[in-house]
Amino acid sequence: MSDLLSWCEAEQPWLRETIEALVRLESPSHDRAAVNRCGAELGTRLTACGGRVSRLPGGERGDHLRAEFEGDGAPLLILGHFDTVWDVGVLETMPLREEAGRLYGPGIFDMKAGIATAMLAVRALAAAGRRPRIVMLWTTDEEIGSRTSRTLIEHEARQSRAALVLEPSLPGGAAKTSRKGCGEFELTIHGVAAHAGLDPGKGASAIHELARQIVALEQLQDPARGITINAGVVSGGTRTNVTAAEARALIDVRVQTLDDARRIEQTLQRLEPANPATRIVVNGGIDRPPLERSAAVVRLYEIAREVAAALGRTLGEGAAGGGSDGNFTAALGVPTLDGLGPRGDGAHARHEHVVLDDLPFRAALLGGVLSRFSGEAVRLER
Repeated sequence: MSDLLSWCEAEQPWLRETIEALVRLESPSHDRAAVNRCGAELGTRLTACGGRVSRLPGGERGDHLRAEFEGDGAPLLILGHFDTVWDVGVLETMPLREEAGRLYGPGIFDMKAGIATAMLAVRALAAAGRRPRIVMLWTTDEEIGSRTSRTLIEHEARQSRAALVLEPSLPGGAAKTSRKGCGEFELTIHGVAAHAGLDPGKGASAIHELARQIVALEQLQDPARGITINAGVVSGGTRTNVTAAEARALIDVRVQTLDDARRIEQTLQRLEPANPATRIVVNGGIDRPPLERSAAVVRLYEIAREVAAALGRTLGEGAAGGGSDGNFTAALGVPTLDGLGPRGDGAHARHEHVVLDDLPFRAALLGGVLSRFSGEAVRLER
């Protein structure tokens, strides 16, 4: 393990150049041309690392990249995304820069530095003569819901022994052994319009009914169990002197278990109006199931912790409130470990950065975990 870390440390110039090249190729999720420019560069670099690269159509989004590295055994899936939340041009006001041992730039923490460390890990294993079979899947729409990539992710996961997700680590560098499931619902109330002054009894206010429903939904919250429900956008009505005929709310739901996801979803779908003159329509659902801390997830984490210890570091674990594509793989029962990307801070914020001296360790950590599956009968029960 010390040799693996030393090799990765010696390759820091390569690693930094790779990270900076990817960050300079800005790739906002909604800009297909920009994403594909970044993908073309990433594909070239994956090929140079020994991968057999395929571009997978993303429809109206950018093309996803699959890179296969031949080796022993059933494949291990390395997963992440190269789309970002930053528009093209933000580099002019948020340039790449180094300060106090940190490298700043849009998309560097979430998650282009993670992609680069994954490539370095594969190079390190090749140099050491250890070749587990690896499939990398880098997608282009994770930041906007993974609608064009989810089927691809689940297809690869079903064929894999485990999924290793290069999303950023938790504060302090801990891995993520659980993530909340995420959903968005649109709650629409249809009421009856009437003159608010002349005929108030003939109307049925959609706004008043919506308010009742929002208050009732608060009773479903249980932060101690990881259940949060937030009506984040509310609209309705036309004029102050007209009883509102329609009102709607967009509701964010977060849950920690699949059982709670099903229960909350069913509750929302079965809402009944307090005022029978109104009608409720609910659309949406839980679109990212939770990543639960299962026995298989814990075993995979223990392997990573053992590797980290051999490298002279301590690897903690924790939970994240947001979702990633690892939620999809874990929900299929595939052992999944998330948050293997670098230490840093500022995801989606202008102070986004990674810690430079952590980068070689992250590559060595991933390489060490992968090497446990090369020539060894590591078995992870699903």
